[in-house]
Amino acid sequence: MTTSARPLHGLLEADPVVATAGVPLLADALSDQAVTVSRTQWQPPMAGTEADLARVMGDPRRAAANALALERMTSATATLVDVRPASEVVGLERGTFLHAGPPITWERASGPMRGALIGAVLFEGLADTAEHAEHRLAAGEFTLEPCHHRGGVGPMAGVVSPSMWLYVLRDDVHDATSWCSLNEGLGKVLRYGAYGPEVIDRLHWMTRVLGPTLSQAVRSTGPIDIRAIITQMLQMGDEGHNRNRAGSLMLLRELLPGMITADAASSDVAEAVRFSGANEHFFLNLGMPACKLATMAASGIPGSSVVTVMARNGTDFGIQVSGTGDEWFTGPANTPEGLFLGAFGPEDANPDIGDSAITETGGIGGFAMAAAPAIVKFVGGDVPFALRATRTMYEITVGEHPAYQVPILGFRGTPTAIDVTKVARTGILPQINTGMAGRVAGTGQVGAGLVTPPAECFPAALAALAARVPEGP
Repeated sequence: MTTSARPLHGLLEADPVVATAGVPLLADALSDQAVTVSRTQWQPPMAGTEADLARVMGDPRRAAANALALERMTSATATLVDVRPASEVVGLERGTFLHAGPPITWERASGPMRGALIGAVLFEGLADTAEHAEHRLAAGEFTLEPCHHRGGVGPMAGVVSPSMWLYVLRDDVHDATSWCSLNEGLGKVLRYGAYGPEVIDRLHWMTRVLGPTLSQAVRSTGPIDIRAIITQMLQMGDEGHNRNRAGSLMLLRELLPGMITADAASSDVAEAVRFSGANEHFFLNLGMPACKLATMAASGIPGSSVVTVMARNGTDFGIQVSGTGDEWFTGPANTPEGLFLGAFGPEDANPDIGDSAITETGGIGGFAMAAAPAIVKFVGGDVPFALRATRTMYEITVGEHPAYQVPILGFRGTPTAIDVTKVARTGILPQINTGMAGRVAGTGQVGAGLVTPPAECFPAALAALAARVPEGP
């Protein structure tokens, strides 16, 4: 007797295996009866997004637009070409301060953002004391502007003033330039909102010694391929956001010949080399603008639902989407969960802050956690979580990066190009690795951990995309 001729196709002749989805009521009941159950993770689309999802997914431009966004994002180059003051790189005017995340005012700024702005005002000599700096900032005497509005990125508070030196990176494929400040190291540093005398003194040393030394090194050794370093560091245990150990060593190897022959006092050269070599996050400030170049290349494509910016200012989390250009979609920043330094605890942590989520936007960082199992020692979680995090991100991205690969996943490319429609359909939020700044201005870093964007950013972006879908014939 053939299978088709048997009652119920032979269904009752063997133990059943049941696949379930949605709420676990049925699966739990079957499991209690010793039935083998294969559970499928599924949940309905985000509430209220049904109509916008239908309109955006029905947009005939979307598939080609997203394919183009992925192609541009993954073909972008990133070459370190110079190190120069912000006043020269972006024409930053005295009295204007750039910051991380979407636009923010002094009144709404978080503790670490206020601390970093106070420190920058002191560093520029625009106030004699922290109280005087705070008074001038509160009086609205200075201009605040996001780093992203000038084509760059800043870690944590991301505050940049005209005298600070910046790395300058080029994408020759798409004829674009991006930049990022120099990394100050860990602990009490401006980007975490600290502004004590040791912070200001270090900034002056970076302006007087480190910046000019690195500038001479880059100009003498020639352009450095940052994308090639990212490719290698992912295969050496880094994920490019909170773990940059291999990347920092490879960058230093490229810069050393030019640094040790720089026209400067031998003591200054030695201190610049020591400072750079002792800083495991030295490379972070190169990886960030490299990812910014990639996402810039994917921006401004009509009909594309690919996310091109994720950034936070310590109060708001904001995203930008290719098909809606430079428009921000924001929600309240979540507070990271993870591991704390010393006696600090969860009550000391400020809500999420920094432009460093550009790494996840570009397909590394939290999206490449599987490449860096050791990262769990710094941000919490465990190795299975790191593997699961990367695998889950494939559910919300358009494709894979051909150069950025994960060895433990058979050298599969990292999940790249977050699709707003996939986030809305699945409810899966992007996974971000991040540092944690102290809630109180002047504290500095208190830990590192994991965080996701506020969900409301994505339905808002989806609605804006839906409003731009052309009317049918």
